[in-house]
Amino acid sequence: MSYIWDLKEWPYFKWQSDKLIDSLSRARFTQGKLLSKIRSLGLALGQESRSEILIEETIKTAAIEGILFNREAVRSSVARKLGLPTAGLKPSDRNAEGLIDVILDATMHYKKSLTIKRLKSWQAALFPTGYSGLTKIRVGKWRGKTTMRVVSGPIGREKIHFEAPPGNRVVFEMKKFIYWWEKLSKTIDGLLKAGIAHFYFVTVHPFEDGNGRIARVLTDMALAQDEDLSKRYYSLSGRIMAERKAYYEILERSQKGSLDITTWLLWFLKCYVHAIEDSKEAIAIVLQKSAFWQKHAQTILNKNQQKIINRLLEAGQDGFEGGLSTRKYVAMTKTSRATAYRDITDLLKKKILIRRKAQGRNVSYDLIFPSIE
Repeated sequence: MSYIWDLKEWPYFKWQSDKLIDSLSRARFTQGKLLSKIRSLGLALGQESRSEILIEETIKTAAIEGILFNREAVRSSVARKLGLPTAGLKPSDRNAEGLIDVILDATMHYKKSLTIKRLKSWQAALFPTGYSGLTKIRVGKWRGKTTMRVVSGPIGREKIHFEAPPGNRVVFEMKKFIYWWEKLSKTIDGLLKAGIAHFYFVTVHPFEDGNGRIARVLTDMALAQDEDLSKRYYSLSGRIMAERKAYYEILERSQKGSLDITTWLLWFLKCYVHAIEDSKEAIAIVLQKSAFWQKHAQTILNKNQQKIINRLLEAGQDGFEGGLSTRKYVAMTKTSRATAYRDITDLLKKKILIRRKAQGRNVSYDLIFPSIE
């Protein structure tokens, strides 16, 4: 079986612009609507809202490779990294923290040069114990001379999906990759660069393990460069996870084809559009939360009131079943009924809460959400 890395023209990828123009235009339009809304509103992504996107990205990019993190443990790790309260959260996950560090480094410092040292530090962060499962691996180093294959199926009847370039070529291949990223890709459309970088890196497969996660981190870094934003408003890994079977199939076909990667780029652009569309609800919550606190920046609120408001904001409109009641306020804040009643009354006067129409003693309240249209 021959692979594209063995072709004479490797790694000079080609694509058919006329076949990409419609997909690229749709991707730019979808991206533009998102970025325009964010920038026109002048809203900053709050740390708590930002944490939800980072939690999703961490869990899904690991899950694509069959690594399952506990969501609450990841939530604890993210809270620690972002300086959010950790009281009452589960113990953090050491392996998840390494991945979180890598994602944050790539997206927050997207303007920094990509170097061999930086890539190796990312891979080392993914495996703090030096083991992948029960297997000891080379950490912070390129893979050795052992043939690197992507296989499936039972032992003795394995199906080989892909074989990476020989280990003795990795040093040379990665120098070329860095040169492409830092120099040659400057003339390529930013969204196409993200797709090419992903494909290029996983094809070289320079590490013993963690290649897929680092490829997706590089994709996020390229998208951050294209959008000129360090904060993420959608999870591309979440969408890839939803299309995991198709993702591996298109990679396999493209790695066994020619250096014309038009088909891969078409799939990538479609995935990018879907990732933004999938995130509409999460984005709306982020924007509403930011808009709310911008509107009430000068409103005096105590800690319990702030906590309750954030819970209502995160639930979204109609997402807090049954509305807020005095009983629920007491349960969530661990305060007295009298204090809860006083706090709720204050929020009504400040036009933050509105009373629901109800009969008898079943009194409940809704948050007055700001408009983000």
